[in-house]
Amino acid sequence: MVDTATPAAVPALTGLAAIEALLAPHKRSDAPGLIVGIAQNGKTLFRRGYGLANLEHGVANGPHTRMRIASTSKHFTSLAILLLAEDGKLSLDDLARQHLPELPDFGPKGPTLRQLMHHTAGMRSDAELSVLANGLTNQRKGAGMALMAQQSELNFEPGSQFIYSNGGYRLLAMVVEAVSGQSFEAFTTERIFQPLGMLDTEAVASDFEVRSGLAGLYQALPGGGWQHGMYVMNETHGSGSLISTADDMLRWLAHMRSSRKIVGSPASWALMVEPTVLSSGTVIGYGLGLMSEPYRGVQTLHHSGGWIGGSSQMITVPAHELDIIVMVNGAPVQPVLLAMQIIDALLGDQLPEPPEQRLDASRYPALVGQRYHSPATGAVAEFAEVTGRLGVAKLCLGWIGHPPTPLRDGPNGPWLPGQDIAAGPVELDPSGCDGKTAPARITVADGGHPQLMHRLVPEEAPTAADLAPQLVGAYRAPDLRATARIVLKGDVLLLQVQGPDGHVDMLLKPLSTEVLSCTAADPMLAIYGAGWANIERSGGQVIGLRMDNLRTRHIRLFRLLTEETAA
Repeated sequence: MVDTATPAAVPALTGLAAIEALLAPHKRSDAPGLIVGIAQNGKTLFRRGYGLANLEHGVANGPHTRMRIASTSKHFTSLAILLLAEDGKLSLDDLARQHLPELPDFGPKGPTLRQLMHHTAGMRSDAELSVLANGLTNQRKGAGMALMAQQSELNFEPGSQFIYSNGGYRLLAMVVEAVSGQSFEAFTTERIFQPLGMLDTEAVASDFEVRSGLAGLYQALPGGGWQHGMYVMNETHGSGSLISTADDMLRWLAHMRSSRKIVGSPASWALMVEPTVLSSGTVIGYGLGLMSEPYRGVQTLHHSGGWIGGSSQMITVPAHELDIIVMVNGAPVQPVLLAMQIIDALLGDQLPEPPEQRLDASRYPALVGQRYHSPATGAVAEFAEVTGRLGVAKLCLGWIGHPPTPLRDGPNGPWLPGQDIAAGPVELDPSGCDGKTAPARITVADGGHPQLMHRLVPEEAPTAADLAPQLVGAYRAPDLRATARIVLKGDVLLLQVQGPDGHVDMLLKPLSTEVLSCTAADPMLAIYGAGWANIERSGGQVIGLRMDNLRTRHIRLFRLLTEETAA
């Protein structure tokens, strides 16, 4: 998903000279790097590797190096489903459980195949569920589907909201296999990659599989040095399993833009880029695995991806026939931002609008540092400010555990579009927010559904010791296939979750008598584990917790009243 929170810097140089200057710091022989491919008007302008593909043996990245493209894989999965629809073997509006009967029956509204492709199905993802239960332990084969198959509820009613779901695309790959009778690898190779001559592209589900010419993935260690980036999920087909090269991806982008299709009908391709409309009437730019949105007044099609130790961005500007692929295996590079800088360098004055500036924090100074909570949904919004490149403080919103992200100035007030946080869009009603005193209540719409949120007053928050007598004890979390305990260690409340394959420790910090922040004790889990816990009571007694983060909502932890029950 595109994150343009930091405006792309317009380099003093232009054209390829500017791009070479941007990439010069990554010409290293002692660190991992990246690969960049650029084509315009059907002609390759730039294809170069930087840094090392393999640190242990000093092998450099080059134009032919294969690399993971992570979630950029998703629109290939959508295309595979569309090809089966063209074959008459399924309909996009089939219920997913029609093809995967092991899934729970959530009713006639979905999840459907179309909703899974749009990320509007509400299906919880096995990746996030497993991390909440087991941490970053290696997932056993079949464990992800087992988790999704036993969920007691969805994140939301199908079609009502947009929350990015890797698990949904995993299900789509399983549908491809069930309907076609082929493995996902074989189907995509036979029906997509071979017809287009993408001979270095294939689906590789696990980092434990060996492939020739494939770059390693690396993470920088805090004290210096590197470690291998290994993704713990062994079943990533559909969601992010493709490996490719710069040449193959440029070939793919040219085909994607072309009016003459070798793979897929024009009708299928039109569906790929058709915006999503939520039940609220809110329009999302995410189609069937592709994002369509304007950048500086020109339309773009794109998708990014992230993997442990790697990331990618694929983007095209059809009006200028400009295609860009960026693949990273550990360099300190934001591929989305780099792609925007490349567009600026090559198109320059041809772009009708200047880079977008995010919302100046001085317009809503009283919101900075405040948190708000919705009693109805359990959602928590927190406001912060960050100093931008030009020294101007921008107002940021952290939504249900997502790191604070600079707000945009929309026609109806401050907002975060879906591509900024892979959820939402989230829109703030600015009424009463521009004063010198933080309002007691604000209204925030999530996917077009407004909710009234109350300010959490820090001075009124109890201490961990205050809440401990009510919370300490044993719990069970059926949807995580896990048990849990809350203990008081010193002045810290600790939630200890034990799943079937591992365990996770979460730090609980009271924000009020009913709401706690929930943060993974292991910093490596912060991206998955940050969220909130709402206390549930009956007759004044705590009967459980309801946990929420950006991609996983309403996970229930039920209080066990006796140790015998816990055992």
